[in-house]
Amino acid sequence: MLEAILFDLDGTLVNTDPIHYKAWQEILRNYGLEIDETFYKTRISGRLNPVIIQDILPQLSIAEGEQLAKDKEAYFRELAPELKPLDGLLDMLAWTEELKLQRAIVTNAPRKNAEFMLKVLGLTDAFAKVVLAEEATAGKPDPAPYQLALNHFGMSAEQAIAFEDSPSGIRSSVGAGITTIGIASTHDPKILDASGALFTVADFTSSQLWTWLVSPS
Repeated sequence: MLEAILFDLDGTLVNTDPIHYKAWQEILRNYGLEIDETFYKTRISGRLNPVIIQDILPQLSIAEGEQLAKDKEAYFRELAPELKPLDGLLDMLAWTEELKLQRAIVTNAPRKNAEFMLKVLGLTDAFAKVVLAEEATAGKPDPAPYQLALNHFGMSAEQAIAFEDSPSGIRSSVGAGITTIGIASTHDPKILDASGALFTVADFTSSQLWTWLVSPS
């Protein structure tokens, strides 16, 4: 029986990828790197900042990498003062409220970004738990963040579903045994399906999604 819905944040509650892409473009220019959307989607999107920086700028010290990440996220917040929820999200939250389902955020976003986005969206109090990758033994694509969410609610994977927009996020939730729906705000639906999503929709207004939710089989 369904007891909880677990949501990724970036790209799932709100389409932030164009803003992250712009922020990374500007920051990486300071290091002589020009990136395109393909680079962003394959090397950056859905990954943790320390992993990203070690991958593309391995010459940086740990301290330099940490400063780069702080600068990038601060710039992201400067660029994103008027975020809007993904289409249909508020209806989804109202539905979970009606059914008295538990709700949690499971995200690789840094704490300041998560708090900032939820505040701008007016959703600070909408979730019983916000699980940050930094609180788990490893971030996505490791299943640890989703396992932490399940443990918080004291439930099994079969009692939850997850919404994710990235391959790494889907690998994380599916790895924890959770049925996962892809949100194609960032990546091609075929990529999300191939990563393990049960199916993929454009946003929370999808008739396919609502039909499945009302009578999953």
